[in-house]
Amino acid sequence: MTPLDPALTEPLRNPQTVLAALDFAGVAVFAATGALAAAREKHDVVTFAFFAAITGVGGGTLRDLLLELPVFWVQDWRYMAVCLSAAVALWLIGQRDWRFRALLWLDAVGLGAYGVMGAAKAEAAGAPPLICIVMGTLTACFGGVVRDTLAGQPSILLRREINVTAAILAATLYIVLRMPETPIWPAAIVAAVAGFMLRAGALRWGWTLPGFPARN
Repeated sequence: MTPLDPALTEPLRNPQTVLAALDFAGVAVFAATGALAAAREKHDVVTFAFFAAITGVGGGTLRDLLLELPVFWVQDWRYMAVCLSAAVALWLIGQRDWRFRALLWLDAVGLGAYGVMGAAKAEAAGAPPLICIVMGTLTACFGGVVRDTLAGQPSILLRREINVTAAILAATLYIVLRMPETPIWPAAIVAAVAGFMLRAGALRWGWTLPGFPARN
């Protein structure tokens, strides 16, 4: 097997390349869930675009503001272009019976990917491990909270099935794996997949955390 050109493989080991890849993936997935939420209510294409944008960049915006970093989508127009492209694509696809299930599964992918992304960006900014986990969780969940509020749907925070916990798992596992200097790509992939699998199990089998016990 011919080895890869070092000039090609070096960017894959660059943390900034990893962060950018995770960021674009998370924005695209969450923007699609925003557009799908607008589709459920049969809104027009402008509302599709608004839902896609607010869901796609909402969590990352809160993260950057709390970390006192430049807001990522203001610095790079491509993020907003990804959101608008997702909205237009969903609008053109039109009515489909599978769209609600697609929203749930895309949300599961986003929770894993963006949970890792938020933790990774906080880590790169020098935040302590616990704050990295909090930032990962906020990044993955805040856009969905805003989306559900605007759509008049029950917030993900109020659903009994495992949801936010999947983002916490992804962010926590990423930080734990990075502590012994695990390379960023393997840590990110393992953590994102773990977060997705936990949410997927909740969707497939209805997994929940124990509720607060009622007084006898």
